Parts: sequence; C-alpha cells; structure tokens
Amino acid sequence: MKAIKRIFDFYLDASIHIAFGVYALVHITDITLGFEVDRHLAWFLFFGSVACYNFVKYGVEAKKYILVANRYHKNIQLVSIIALLIALYQGWFLSLEVWFGVVGLVGLTGLYALPLLPHAKNLRSWGGLKIFIVALVWAGATVILPMLAAEEPMTKDVWVETVQRFVFVLILLIPFEIRDLAFDAPDLRTLPQRYGIANTKIFGSFLSVPFFFLIFLKNSVSSGEAIAAGIVFLILGSLMFITGRRQNRYFASFWVEAISIFWWFLLLLTTTYI
Repeated sequence: MKAIKRIFDFYLDASIHIAFGVYALVHITDITLGFEVDRHLAWFLFFGSVACYNFVKYGVEAKKYILVANRYHKNIQLVSIIALLIALYQGWFLSLEVWFGVVGLVGLTGLYALPLLPHAKNLRSWGGLKIFIVALVWAGATVILPMLAAEEPMTKDVWVETVQRFVFVLILLIPFEIRDLAFDAPDLRTLPQRYGIANTKIFGSFLSVPFFFLIFLKNSVSSGEAIAAGIVFLILGSLMFITGRRQNRYFASFWVEAISIFWWFLLLLTTTYI
C-alpha cells in the first residue's frame, strides 16, 4: 500500500493528473463542436502540460530547478524533460497557425511564472489575476488550438465554447485558491484574500449558472451534451458547497482535477446512448 501511495503521489506531484485533465478537455471540444481532434495536438498538449506545470510549480527559481538535490524532485525533473521532448516531437506535426497560438499561450504562461513588472514578481502576483490567467490559457489551449489544428472557422459556437471553458476552469480553481489561503503571500491578493472564503464560494456558485446556460446560445447543441452539462453544473455547485479551508490532501489535487475527466466520459456516454 505504501508503494501504491508513493506512485499515486508522484502521479499528482509530477502534474500527470493535470495533463489528463487538459487531454480530456481537448476531447470534450471534439465532441461538443463536432470535429475530429488532431491526435498530435492532443498529445502535444498532454506532454506539454506536464512540462509547463512542473516548470511553474518547481522552476520559478531556475537555479533550484536545474540543480536539484532532492531525489524525488530529480525524478519529477526527469519526467518533465522526457515530456518536453515528446511534446516537441508531436509539435513537429502541427501547423504554423497552431504554433502561433502555442507561442502566445506559452508566453502568457511564462509571464505567469517569471518576473514581468518592477513592482510585481510575476503576473500571478499582480492584483489577483492568477486564476483568470490560468483559465484563459486552458480555454485557449483546449478550444482555440484544436479549432486551428482542424482548420475550422471561428464560429459563434466556438466562441461560446471558449467562454464556457473559461468559466469552467475558473470554478475549478476556486478550491485551490481557498486551499492555498494559508500559504499565499498577501501581495497575491487572491479572491479569498480580498473577499473572504464565503464570498468567493458564492462567486463560484453563481459562475456555475452561466457555465450551464451558455450552451443554449449555440446554434447546435445535442440533448446528450445538455444532459452532461446539467450533471456537471450540479457537481460544480456542490463543489462550492463542500469546499473548505481545511481540505483533504487529495480533495483539490485529485478530485477537483478529475471533474474534467469525468465530464469527458459523461459526454461519451450521453452522446452515444441518448
């Protein structure tokens, strides 16, 4: 059991679970917008997410990230390097238009982690922009990039899907904001720091409403998609209710991150059998 727990913890700490969440959201776009996802892009985003998230988590201080003394973090570093190499291989097959989008999102991710302004260490320390930046990157990576790869037009449905995805990720980030309240520096000015835990949870609950009803602004929406979105809407609302400052170790890092994977499997079921 201890060995299984160590493997599971490494799976979480090395950002593999997060990468599966990104991979799931890419395939959700495939189902809801009705086109075939470029498999090279899907795997590029999976392995790229492992490398990028580990850099954001562990590589803010580059010297410490390169000269790692701890064996556990050396293993994470090795996984990150392998993931980056595989991502670059998959990226070889992507079009120039997709790469322009990737460069923009990577640049935004880099600004999130690296120094930008004289009076702010990075964008995430600039006036509470942290979760909005992350949500924007996820929405761009999992909706806009697949559309560019498929050479599909940016229709009204695509923009609705992008806004819905932005809202979805924003809601998922709230439990992390509340969990990290005890550790975040005051100058981050996160939502719980500025408005309190209760108001932040209310904000997240209200966000779950447009998440659901946005799908009805699309020109085309299937009954299976509506049912799946309704179930996820209930899960997101319940998530705000049960989220607390004191959380189980795996509450946010596993269960919250797993909601996007659950949504994907739910869509596969509802769109196949309904």
